[in-house]
Amino acid sequence: MNLEGRRESTNVDDRRGKKAVAGVGLGLGGTIIIGLIALMMGRNPAEVIKTVNTMNGGATTKETNYQPSAEEEELATFTKKILAGTEDVWTAEFKKMGKEYIPPKLVMFTGAVQSGCGNASSSTGPFYCSADQTVYIDLSFFANMKQMLGADGDFAYAYVIAHEVGHHVQYLLGTLQQAHNLMNRVSKTESNQISVRLELQADFYAGVWAYNDNKMFNSLEDGDIDEGLNVAAKIGDDYLQKKAQGYAVPESFNHGTSEQRARWLKKGVHTGDIRQGDTFSPAYSQL
Repeated sequence: MNLEGRRESTNVDDRRGKKAVAGVGLGLGGTIIIGLIALMMGRNPAEVIKTVNTMNGGATTKETNYQPSAEEEELATFTKKILAGTEDVWTAEFKKMGKEYIPPKLVMFTGAVQSGCGNASSSTGPFYCSADQTVYIDLSFFANMKQMLGADGDFAYAYVIAHEVGHHVQYLLGTLQQAHNLMNRVSKTESNQISVRLELQADFYAGVWAYNDNKMFNSLEDGDIDEGLNVAAKIGDDYLQKKAQGYAVPESFNHGTSEQRARWLKKGVHTGDIRQGDTFSPAYSQL
């Protein structure tokens, strides 16, 4: 992506020097695997955080002598620029709808963090918490994503951020609340299907952002969209379940298949039109 000269968002809380330390938990390998699957397989942030807290025994905050590497500082700058791009795009898109866009905060943390949804460790992966309207991310996730899934590239990373911001867009439009309320009243299978609809729409919104960011700033370069589609294909429920256990259980899907995720991201990138992102009206089999 071409981000030269782009502004950095000021809606960022850098907590990398204030580390929330969890109790006894999983080893590094198991933590990374669970974190990737938690992120990409449709975690309700509050539920996953509760599970991680149970394993880790809660968290406390302490000062650390953390010294970020030059590579991580580049990722921090990149993240701030992508967040700024989402602010510019969604402010304009909401204005078209006669609405005001109130941007989310973004917290960068290391290891573990205290959020409005509870305590979370890096194993939760990047997540959006509607309780405090904040996106949380440990930048080491990008290295883990590359190592474990072979998913790499600046647009691949941007897609992860834009997807979480997509959940904030859903929150501002009331979609997130309505969906979660309904999920609490139906069976587990039906709840999973509603979650799939939410996640595919967030993928679509990430694509809408990419289309309009490119229109505003000429930010996309050759190969960028392919990077995003590659990530989308590798974070489908079917792909991750097969990678983790050798087979897929469709009734447990709550983020969508690889094909679905790539298709909705691609639709957003190609149309740039938020009105074409209705994932709730079609029959579930048609998603």
